[in-house]
Amino acid sequence: MEVSAAPALPGMAAAAPTDAAAISSDFETFLRLLTTQMQNQDPLEPMKAEDFAVQLATFSGVEQQVKTNDLIEALSARMGLSGLAETAGWVGMQARSTAPVAFDGATPVALALPMPQGDRNELVVHDGAGNVVQRRLLSATATELSWDGTGPNGAQVAPGTYGFTVESFRDGEYVTTSPVEAYDQVVEVRMGAEGPVAVLRGGSEIASADVSALRRP
Repeated sequence: MEVSAAPALPGMAAAAPTDAAAISSDFETFLRLLTTQMQNQDPLEPMKAEDFAVQLATFSGVEQQVKTNDLIEALSARMGLSGLAETAGWVGMQARSTAPVAFDGATPVALALPMPQGDRNELVVHDGAGNVVQRRLLSATATELSWDGTGPNGAQVAPGTYGFTVESFRDGEYVTTSPVEAYDQVVEVRMGAEGPVAVLRGGSEIASADVSALRRP
């Protein structure tokens, strides 16, 4: 009586769990199945040595790939912890970014202005809700600005969180809007999905890669 051969490896691999622990533990099971397949093969049509080598190499390759993935994940985790340890020293320092920053009503906010893109450039101040609360004409040569919350009419905005942009015009026509970087104090550093995240005094959370400068208060 002819005995049908056991299923080939590709089918078994597709049905097997994909997690590292399952595949590693299934390696011995694979060897037992392969041995059983050889013992019960048709004597008149035995499994070719080439097929045996392909099945063994296929599963071995999958196992090695899983181990490689585990190693990469472990290294990534270590690098993440190392990055968190390095950025922990940022707490208490002032970070410069385009994120909204806190204004206490008294301490000026240091702004780093972008390169002018038109013949008329205006600083636009947005509150925490995104509403425009101030507009201010900028000098064509200004690269920095200490914003104290006071508008052109002498009125001062209330304490809160504010964001800044520069709107550029040429010959009276709108050209573009550029983000403005501002300094705010880092109150916490935590691990995010893609690495360390700095939490600012105003509540903004920014990736460490988005911080363009650091300074002491």
